Amino acid sequence: MGFVWGEQDGEVLFHPDEAVSGAIRTVFERFAEFGSARRVWLWFRSESLSFPLQTTPAGLPGPIRWVVPTYTAVHHILTNPVYAGAYTYGKTKYERYVDEHGTVRKRIRHLPMDQWAVLILDHHPGFIDWSAFQANQARLDANTRPKPHQSGGAVREGSALLQGIATCGHCGRRLMIHYRGRNSTPGYHCAGKDIVDGRGQYCLTIGGLAIEQAVANAFLEAVTPAAVEATALSVQQLQSNHDAALSQWRLEVERARYEAEKAERRYRTVEPENRLVARGLESEWENRLRDLAAAEAEQRRREQQRPKTLDAEQLQRIQMLGSDIGQVWNAATTTDRDRKQLLRTLLDEVALNLKRAEGHAHLTLRWRGGAITMLDVSVPRFKPMGPRTDEDTISLLRRLVALYPDEVIAGILNRQGRKTATGERFTANQVGSLRRYRNIPRFQAPTEPPSGELVSIRKAAQILSMNTSSIHRWLADGFIAGEQITPGAPWQIRITDELRARIVQEAPSEYLPMLEATMKLGVSRQTVLQRVKRGELQAVLVRQGRRKGLRIKVVDQQPTLFEQFS
Repeated sequence: MGFVWGEQDGEVLFHPDEAVSGAIRTVFERFAEFGSARRVWLWFRSESLSFPLQTTPAGLPGPIRWVVPTYTAVHHILTNPVYAGAYTYGKTKYERYVDEHGTVRKRIRHLPMDQWAVLILDHHPGFIDWSAFQANQARLDANTRPKPHQSGGAVREGSALLQGIATCGHCGRRLMIHYRGRNSTPGYHCAGKDIVDGRGQYCLTIGGLAIEQAVANAFLEAVTPAAVEATALSVQQLQSNHDAALSQWRLEVERARYEAEKAERRYRTVEPENRLVARGLESEWENRLRDLAAAEAEQRRREQQRPKTLDAEQLQRIQMLGSDIGQVWNAATTTDRDRKQLLRTLLDEVALNLKRAEGHAHLTLRWRGGAITMLDVSVPRFKPMGPRTDEDTISLLRRLVALYPDEVIAGILNRQGRKTATGERFTANQVGSLRRYRNIPRFQAPTEPPSGELVSIRKAAQILSMNTSSIHRWLADGFIAGEQITPGAPWQIRITDELRARIVQEAPSEYLPMLEATMKLGVSRQTVLQRVKRGELQAVLVRQGRRKGLRIKVVDQQPTLFEQFS
């Protein structure tokens, strides 16, 4: 794309269609400005520009299709050395290899430039020279995700000013970025973790506001002498961007006009009697005329939106303003991406060595060309954590507030030997303060008392005519429900009518002993007890006779293998 063969052997010429050549030149011009293949592609999309596509082999005549630009097409133009006037051969290598399953497979491996079979510079005219091509490849490589212990990467949209160039002064890793709070305040941390007191801990973590301000001040001091020239270039660049897009649209109008004229000629050459062909050509002519009208309307709209040129007086005023580049840096129209791109024009790396205990961070700024600048930035020290109530006491407090008021809870905590955060005994006021600090609701007395009397295990054994050991056993199996305020406290049993009904003198016929129930259900005794506890199985307790114990109600809901349906 962009070249054709000449009349002489081996002669390579630019494509005669100015729209095709202009689109390719625009790719290189926008990349020189943006420094990112993706941003060039997004610029084409934002300007609603079409991109040429040729399906025939390179250099051979064939129709050119104008399609929506793709990232792959833009990246191919930027990385292909043919656009720098070079002839290459042997950039890839076909290999046969054996995979892990022993199967012979084929693959294509892209070779580095020093391993290409043929590389002839200045073979034909190019859109850029070879030095510009090499600079573009280095810039594209820098945009890729950096490897560990390396800085770099494409400029992103986030507000973190040192993204991609900040490194850890302790271990050399590239610092990662995080954002916190409602305002998404940037911060930096090192992904390397050290084991401290049995826990992983970041090599360093620090907020980014003070660090970024110090680096920005150093940058502004370095570039102030060149501020006037930078301002003039920025004005020219703004006009150049608009002219480039407008030039592409003018070529688009010329191409649409040519397509409309060609459709008209085809329509006029057809015989009037051939109505089928004439109707089809007439429809195509009308479509091309509509495309031409839309392209001309878009061109007129873009010409009206062209930024006004600056006269000598306005340029002088802007140059006076540009002498204070700090105003430009802090302007609302300057994006975070612009600030980061400006930093990277002069800064290669910012190494951060945090001295939290000493209350400062040591910054090492490495400028392009090898110059080094040292900065010290004050950072807040870590404040030691104050006394805190242990989490076990907090967990117990959450359970107790559902049953008792603050004064009763204070007595329970004191009887267990628990202390406040300052090592004192609990009082009702201290329990209330702790409860409010932890957002724990206070005790609410129930409007209706629960049914049944709450008694101790000894009292329950007397009421139910059982031994206390039996009560403990059925409590552990889950047949009898008990209440315990805190681990180690005495169990209490609530005597209800339901509990009395489950303890009988003789079990009904449909209730089976535990052994028969386990065999019929095909599960273990523990599983049967768990089902009883969850309410999935009904059970009664026979307390007299030779076969005392639990009886389980097992209901057959499915026929056996040999049962017949009636």
